[in-house]
Amino acid sequence: MRVIGTAGHVDHGKSTLVHALTGIDPDRLQEEKEREMTIDLGFAWLTLPSGREVSIVDVPGHEDFIKNMLAGVGGIDLALLVVAADEGIMPQTREHLAILNLLQVQDGVVALTKGDLVEDPEWLELVQEEVREELSGSVLQKAKIIPVSARTGQGLPELLAELDHLLQSPPARRETGRPRLPIDRVFTISGFGTVVTGTLINGPLHVGEEVEFLPHGLTARIRGLQAHKQKVEIAVPPSRVAVNLAGVSKEQLQRGEVLTTPGWLRPTSRLDTRLKLLKDAPRPLTHNTMVDFFTGAAQCQARVRVLDRKEIAPGEESWVQFILSAPVAVVKGDRFIIRQPSPSLTLGGGSIVDPHPRRRHRRFRPEVLQRLERLVHGTPEEILLQELEQKQPCEIATLVKRSTLRADEAAQTLLSLLRDGQLVLLEATTKTEFGSMPASSQYLMSASSWEALMSRIESLLREYHQRYPLRAGMPREELKSRLGLPARAFNQAVTRTASQGVLVETEAVLSLAEHHVVLNAEQQRQVNKLLEAFAQNPYSPPTATESESVVGPDVLAALIEQGKLVKVSDTVLFSAETYQKMTRTIVSYLQREKRITLAQVRDMFATSRKYAQALLEYLDDKRVTKRLGDERILR
Repeated sequence: MRVIGTAGHVDHGKSTLVHALTGIDPDRLQEEKEREMTIDLGFAWLTLPSGREVSIVDVPGHEDFIKNMLAGVGGIDLALLVVAADEGIMPQTREHLAILNLLQVQDGVVALTKGDLVEDPEWLELVQEEVREELSGSVLQKAKIIPVSARTGQGLPELLAELDHLLQSPPARRETGRPRLPIDRVFTISGFGTVVTGTLINGPLHVGEEVEFLPHGLTARIRGLQAHKQKVEIAVPPSRVAVNLAGVSKEQLQRGEVLTTPGWLRPTSRLDTRLKLLKDAPRPLTHNTMVDFFTGAAQCQARVRVLDRKEIAPGEESWVQFILSAPVAVVKGDRFIIRQPSPSLTLGGGSIVDPHPRRRHRRFRPEVLQRLERLVHGTPEEILLQELEQKQPCEIATLVKRSTLRADEAAQTLLSLLRDGQLVLLEATTKTEFGSMPASSQYLMSASSWEALMSRIESLLREYHQRYPLRAGMPREELKSRLGLPARAFNQAVTRTASQGVLVETEAVLSLAEHHVVLNAEQQRQVNKLLEAFAQNPYSPPTATESESVVGPDVLAALIEQGKLVKVSDTVLFSAETYQKMTRTIVSYLQREKRITLAQVRDMFATSRKYAQALLEYLDDKRVTKRLGDERILR
């Protein structure tokens, strides 16, 4: 199902023509009927000669209601430009045509209405020539001009045949499987509840599925779907759709919000764009100008940040970042229009290049402009690699969103880059064929950045070993902090680096594979002396302070890291052999007697209260024992 949108000056007969073609009066408001002028969007539908059903969005032509016109013209496939034969081209004809140009509506037809009011054939020829001249260079320069009369029916069959012919080709918009319905009407129906309407693009909607309203994030369930007042279970794009909702009220929704499936579309208040200023714009567009910004059915104020020049002259194109006064839900490639707030006037428009720039760009920066050029003209591979270079490692899901590529296109590109070795999947520790897409939560790096990260890890560990040669390695948390990586990405990077033989990992520390703690002769003599003292008094050994005075703090730390000594408190150490023996003895006793006291432990090993208490508290921390009052039990 396709969508036709009207365009043209006020009182040139757009609504009358729609009524004549469809039998439906698109003017639904009482004020519209009283003033005989379209104020808001109207909707109708018809069956073309081929049997193809199409929707029609009828827009207001008066200059005071251009904002309403923009809310409806964004999702159309074909333009029906209406020009009255008795008046010819008028101001809103030109403005509507300029908007169609900016929105890149590629197909259309011109209906020269009120043909029955023109008796002079030469006048009709002059008007047609004027229209043809106005269309020259526009998206409708090849459009057929058909004189019609809604009153007599003159030309209507030819108009319908031309519409049918133009709509034979498939729609230009891509279907991504991710539906978007920019809401242009919100109302209630007695007995049914809240209903929204809009032009559905990009993917289907299903009765019963959960949907989300952006930018505000409300959720609801689809109770029913209608297309042309006929119930459907599935609504497919592109088409006009009415959605009956459960779980949300009319007061909670408004025109401009986007109905979609949850979890993939993020609102944004900052946009990188390619903007074209109209040739007849009244003046150059300068940096920091405030404009009215329109995209889909949404509108808000926006501040213009001109990135590549001092100002944009009429007719020029430029890279522009918009800072929006309110968030919008858009994707890369969406079209937009900007208007001067007062006096209200269309200034220009263009396409969204990056819907989620991470920062406000500084002006005149070559790297910023080059990135925007690549986003527009680069291959999918170049776009993904460029986005990854901005910040990595990066989760696959985040990278796909930032790239603004279609999900299927991004997946194919990622698999190709992984197979070619241009990307590295941190979780894959061995060569993988990548026959299917990895989980979206896995981290990626470019091959060059992975090599740089490995070199950085190796350098940091080597520096640590040189500084602390008697330590087994750098604590994991310290290395993670020095690298500044997210926890999961760090763990995956460590596992991959270890699998490549660069480092050795334990629960607490990381070291280079080549690193070994080696004591010199004097240090070894001091260690032997200390261990002998521990052997002579196994249950009342030297304290931490006394041990440090014998071998020094670094050697003592090495003995603890190597597991030769066990530090059970800040002051108490045991040899590993003694600690294991004491633990086995206490556990065995508890298995028989169920409970033990500190005094019993003290007497069991003929030691002092200080050593017995330190050991029991350590066993409590290790969840070997549990304290109940003055006694311990096995956990």
